[in-house]
Amino acid sequence: MKILVADDSRTARMLIEQSLSEWGYTVVSASDGQEALEIFEAGDPPPIGIIDWEMPKLDGAALCRRLRSRSRTAPLYLILLTARNDKRDIAAGLESGADDYIPKPFDEVELKARVSVGRRVIELQQEMLRQERLEGVLETAGAVCHEFNQPLQIVSAYSEMLLSNPQTDDETRQRLESIRAGVKRLGELTRRLMNVTHYETQDYTGSKTAEARIIDLEAASSES
Repeated sequence: MKILVADDSRTARMLIEQSLSEWGYTVVSASDGQEALEIFEAGDPPPIGIIDWEMPKLDGAALCRRLRSRSRTAPLYLILLTARNDKRDIAAGLESGADDYIPKPFDEVELKARVSVGRRVIELQQEMLRQERLEGVLETAGAVCHEFNQPLQIVSAYSEMLLSNPQTDDETRQRLESIRAGVKRLGELTRRLMNVTHYETQDYTGSKTAEARIIDLEAASSES
């Protein structure tokens, strides 16, 4: 899992980065709040941020407010790093949008524990999103299959009837064979739609948008 460490102190950043790397996390860093904001707003943002309160350009609390005011679907867990120990300051930091805080100077054991909590929260939220998406896919799949099945059966029946007619000429038979193959392919797709059991996507090569993805029916179906 990727974690952003934002602190204007190079020494503090390096200490945190070293610990996180040893625990298996991928670390990106920022030396001020504005740089951190740009990283969060870029593609593939880190789901966890460890943010120092006192930073130039944009302080930690202001950064939390900015991030929470943005419309986003991906889960985000923010930990405020602060030397402030007054309860009112801590409350203000949490109210700004931080999920947790770590006092400075930080204790490595506490840092690991709080980051682990953040990771579990993110993983639970990601699983909830997958379930919500799956429910949406299943509802859509059911509606599509219901609307497709009857017309497909009618087309299939008429094409079979014409193919069995000895008066049907060769050119028409070729066209009917193409129709029958297309109907069979659509039938297979609707069957896969009805058997979708989990949420899997793949890149959509026909889109001009790099981030465009579509449901991978083969991977998402219980038949696979």
